Amino acid sequence: MILSIEAISDADKLAEIDQAIEKLDWQDGRKTAGKVAARVKDNEQAIMASPAGRALGQMLTPLIMENPVVKAAVRPRRHSKLLVSKTQGGGHYGAHIDNALMGKGDGQMRTDVSFTLFLSDPASYEGGELVVQTAGMTQSIKEAPGHLILYPSTSIHEVRPVTSGTRIVAVGWIESLIRDEAQRELLFDMQNTRASLSAKLPANAPELLMIDKSIANLMRMWAEV
Repeated sequence: MILSIEAISDADKLAEIDQAIEKLDWQDGRKTAGKVAARVKDNEQAIMASPAGRALGQMLTPLIMENPVVKAAVRPRRHSKLLVSKTQGGGHYGAHIDNALMGKGDGQMRTDVSFTLFLSDPASYEGGELVVQTAGMTQSIKEAPGHLILYPSTSIHEVRPVTSGTRIVAVGWIESLIRDEAQRELLFDMQNTRASLSAKLPANAPELLMIDKSIANLMRMWAEV
């Protein structure tokens, strides 16, 4: 499932993020890529360990991870630290697949869902589409600032060359409580159905209680904690 979410809609917050980006320092993006991915990666990565990087990470992370749609669609167990990338001057990130495991020791996590948070106005740069391959389909995505794209970490994906202007995005990975993508999608559908019904039925309606029961019991069957 590929999902687009308007995670940040407030213009003042987006302006604050732009100001924070201006304070970042950058390094060769290949330093944060796996051995195979580094061969096809040509971009810059913000130094997130710097004071400016930490400040931006602390600003963006809750806007992503506390988003109710992200919670319902992904059922996060844990997540990676954010990376912020800048691509310009013909830079790109060729077709690759994300590492199945990230981190070390107690911090190691399985990557189930990848995300890209667009931070640049799409009219300000040419190219730079996120291209995700799924079964029988290839989807090309270029969104407005504040829009978050969720897509399976199991998919082959790439960033097309940026031929003019500058593309800036934040990216990261989530390990879900529900390992199976089809099970996550089923729970998401049920949650959306419940939300629709709750606008039409009283809060104590038996139909809502039955959906709550089904979601809870499926979570008991499928969740890995």
